[in-house]
Amino acid sequence: MKTVVFMGTPQFAVPILESLIDSPDYQVLAVVTQPDRRVGRKHRLTASPVKQTAQQHQIRVLQPEKINHSPEMAEIIEMRPDFMITAAFGQFLPTKLLDATQIAAINVHASLLPKYRGGAPVHYAVINGDPETGVTIMYMVKKMDAGDIIAQKKMPITKQDDTGSMFDKLSLLGRDLLMETLPHLVAGDVHPIAQDPDKVTFSPNISSDQERIDYHLTADRIDDKVRGLRPFPIANMVLDGTRTKIYDVTPLAEKTDLKPGQVVRVEKHALVLAAGDGTTYQINKLKPAGKQLMDITAYLNGHQNLKEGFQAVTDDKH
Repeated sequence: MKTVVFMGTPQFAVPILESLIDSPDYQVLAVVTQPDRRVGRKHRLTASPVKQTAQQHQIRVLQPEKINHSPEMAEIIEMRPDFMITAAFGQFLPTKLLDATQIAAINVHASLLPKYRGGAPVHYAVINGDPETGVTIMYMVKKMDAGDIIAQKKMPITKQDDTGSMFDKLSLLGRDLLMETLPHLVAGDVHPIAQDPDKVTFSPNISSDQERIDYHLTADRIDDKVRGLRPFPIANMVLDGTRTKIYDVTPLAEKTDLKPGQVVRVEKHALVLAAGDGTTYQINKLKPAGKQLMDITAYLNGHQNLKEGFQAVTDDKH
């Protein structure tokens, strides 16, 4: 039985951790995750999904604010685990810690490296309209997501997918790929490939500025942006003078000569807007600032001023 220290934080990492716990071939000595954070309107102190899973299985949990030079780091080094496995952990690991493993320190990363190194690879893949993404298992080095590639698997992104659904799918893909790969690492039967530096792209965490929809984009690209930021942090636009979160849109086949952001037509259950290159889309679900999430019918009941040709989407609040 090989020993493992597992590092991860969000739900993405949970199936991966559970597969290690359930396997008779591995013993999880400890789980390292981010400290409990206050979440929601009531700011309740909440454990990460990975911590909750570890506690359910009576596994030791370590939660350093910064792992470098921490007592927790010293404790892990003393464990000298066979494997150190990370999946969306959220901190850089120092070389001294990586070198404490007996076999390998590896990461399960939700992209086809060297594309989308960084903390938000799934968001960028959906936002950019990529036809596919995948999972990479790589050796960990001090530089972010730069280690040699051990294994990869691809997965298509459909127009019905959003970042939430892709996280769920990629988590299971990563779980399966990890469990296929670990025996080869134990046997020394791997052939890692160095990442091509000319193909490296980055996916830094989404900024608040990136949440704004550029309404001059085509309808398909606006849809990609909305799906790419769902279920978090949610795309927004200034609609009828109010900052409004946009949860769901549908690109339409019809064309228009109106300018981006203008109203093409209003019906009882539909608001159709112009986008770039004469494309159009309808908004299905939205949440104006200070209001509840609502469908377009409920929204239109309170916005009788929206008429054909009206500039409904603007750069800033009136």
